[in-house]
Amino acid sequence: MWQPRMMDQARSAFSNLFGGEPLSYTRFSLARQVDGDNSQVEMKLAVDEEENIDNNMRGNRANVAKPKRFNGYFSYAVVAVIIFFLIGFMIGYLGYCKRVEPKVECGETESSESSETEEYVPEVPARLFWSDLKAMLSEKLNNLGFINTMRLLDENYVSREAGSQKDESLAFYLEDQFRKLKLSKVWHDEHFVKIQVKGSDRNSVTIVNTKGNLVYLVENPEGYVAYSKATTVTGKLVHANFGTKKDFEDLTSPVNGSLVIVRAGKITFAEKVANAESLNAIGVLIYMDSKQFPIVDADVSLFGHAHLGTGDPYTPGFPSFNHTQFPPSQSSGLPNIPVQTISRGAAEELFTNMEGDCPYEWRTDSSCKLVMAQNKTVMLTVKNVLKEIRILNVFGVMKGFEEPDHYVVVGAQRDAWGPGAAKSSVGTALLLELAKIFSDMVLKDGFKPSRSIVFASWSAGDFGAVGATEWLEGYLSSLHLKAFTYINLDKAILGTSNFKVSASPLLYSLIEKVMQDVKHPVTGKSLYRDSNWINKVEKLSFDNAAFPFLAYSGIPAVSFSFCEDTDYPYLGTNEDTYKILSKSIPDLNKMARAAAEVAGQLMIKLTHGIELNLNYEMYNEKILSFVSDMNQFRTDIKEMGLNLQWLYSARGDFFRATSKLTTDYKNAERTNRFVMKEINDRIMRVEYHFLSPYVSPRDSPFRHIFWGFGSHTLSALLEHLKLRQKNNGAFNQTLLKNQLALATWTIQGAANALSGDIWDIDNEF
Repeated sequence: MWQPRMMDQARSAFSNLFGGEPLSYTRFSLARQVDGDNSQVEMKLAVDEEENIDNNMRGNRANVAKPKRFNGYFSYAVVAVIIFFLIGFMIGYLGYCKRVEPKVECGETESSESSETEEYVPEVPARLFWSDLKAMLSEKLNNLGFINTMRLLDENYVSREAGSQKDESLAFYLEDQFRKLKLSKVWHDEHFVKIQVKGSDRNSVTIVNTKGNLVYLVENPEGYVAYSKATTVTGKLVHANFGTKKDFEDLTSPVNGSLVIVRAGKITFAEKVANAESLNAIGVLIYMDSKQFPIVDADVSLFGHAHLGTGDPYTPGFPSFNHTQFPPSQSSGLPNIPVQTISRGAAEELFTNMEGDCPYEWRTDSSCKLVMAQNKTVMLTVKNVLKEIRILNVFGVMKGFEEPDHYVVVGAQRDAWGPGAAKSSVGTALLLELAKIFSDMVLKDGFKPSRSIVFASWSAGDFGAVGATEWLEGYLSSLHLKAFTYINLDKAILGTSNFKVSASPLLYSLIEKVMQDVKHPVTGKSLYRDSNWINKVEKLSFDNAAFPFLAYSGIPAVSFSFCEDTDYPYLGTNEDTYKILSKSIPDLNKMARAAAEVAGQLMIKLTHGIELNLNYEMYNEKILSFVSDMNQFRTDIKEMGLNLQWLYSARGDFFRATSKLTTDYKNAERTNRFVMKEINDRIMRVEYHFLSPYVSPRDSPFRHIFWGFGSHTLSALLEHLKLRQKNNGAFNQTLLKNQLALATWTIQGAANALSGDIWDIDNEF
């Protein structure tokens, strides 16, 4: 407390010297005041001040005794005060330097001090541009040997049927590799599912006479069709080409009460069986003809499944984490008739007992015949059995830096019946190599994706995307809010001539940009060759793991493939080996690099930018196309006392909603993360809102009105209207009214959701 008192004395001395009121003065002007221990500095200043006061007081007494020398003493006093000011300032400055920045030599300028301090703050690298990332991806792809990974899988993990020891070993190998790559997190999910396998008793196809007596055994097939009904049936045999709906319509022989033989290809096994069953066929045989599948060995066996759906058919609509938690149930997509694959040799043997040449338009083998001879029939015996297995889905995530809760999922099937080189080894190799590349880009090269990337390895894909579907079912309530795209790597390389894509319209614009960027590894030309490619995009099939993402969960999905005009002949056979694949596709490594580049560019474009790269306006064209198709039935609709005004209104509202969102996006401040996230949230839910809210996910799991399956879909509505024009007794006017109303309100609901808040909705009913 003595320091303030001495300062008061100093002020009095100054006041006496100048003969006026005390001057305003504070010691804090001598040095910068900062928190910390500065007692030594202040005490030294106080001693200096005390000496100054004593001198001033002596000078004051001298002035009283000798007024004539006032000017001399005054000058000395001023000089002394100035000197003490300077000394005090330097002491304070030196003390401050020592306390705040010990490593800086005092006397350096403030700019030097700041420069030294900045070295302790890590420098954030500038955001990489698309051109930088594209070049980085291309360079890293050049240094990878995809075929080495494929060869490793072929040598060490064959065969790896779902739930087998090899399948599980490969799962743990991939999980270990993900950990070595230092992904943000690595884990696996465990599911208990039911699959169907061959029983101890062999399946058989036999020729019998009309009295039921055995003539001879045609074949005990090595292959089989999972989820077939296990039973024995006997009947005449009718050829139905590929087994499409049109093929059955064009038949001159009825299939009611008969077995049907069909060629593999064009549609899935499950669709062939469903079409046959709908016409009361009692069984189905499937074979590969030499024109469609030019395999030298006529005895090659074939595998597939007959479930018209995806996932575990015995836990439809809910996840199979533990069967004991759920009541006994089964999918409506399971067949009620037996189905069996046979070799081409067995089919040709059956044809020798049949009559009538197959139509030239079928463009099939010359041995093909249409109908069984009158005095003979075929007996089909299927003895497959159900088996409960444990499967593992393996995941690794590279978390985003700004929106880690939004992610793109990149996945591939891991299991296979037989070697599975083209079916699953290619996709698994691509998945692993892409994980390596993106780990490097993030950890070493400064790539900072805004959103997360999830790498997923699925099991039981051969039985209908079981692993992927069970994962989707397990997180149904939240995935559509977080996962905004699925990229499927399965069967990405089946040839070299063509590049085919199946995808959600939200991804069309992005895919086109990637196709323009990526060069074909053999021709050197851009993958973008046809400006009309969008109109040639095929719907995702039940056998594609991308299908449940789009049709069940409402998550935009894409699947692509390098292929030929005909199917790759070895899929689903024991001939699907790495040796045959590399012989069929000599430039296999180059093709794998191109496939990885397509997937890699999609991944970067979807996770790098602030805005979400999904073109929601593409659905305007899809809705307009549907309305145009409906207009062809205006007369029928009017005769039923209905009109399309509500549908027109819903289409208009969706168009206005997309226009408003585009305007909001253009006017948004890109640096405002909250605004951009709100816009991205609206965009990423567009697909989800095309899932019909009026049907049960359990009874009709594929609820998407454009890409799903069931009476709620727009295609089913159009097909139903066609029945009325044919005066078909199957037409149901009440059902059609419901279909039209629910389709209209699903589109209207999508428009409302896209508009944002309820006060922003601009409906014009």
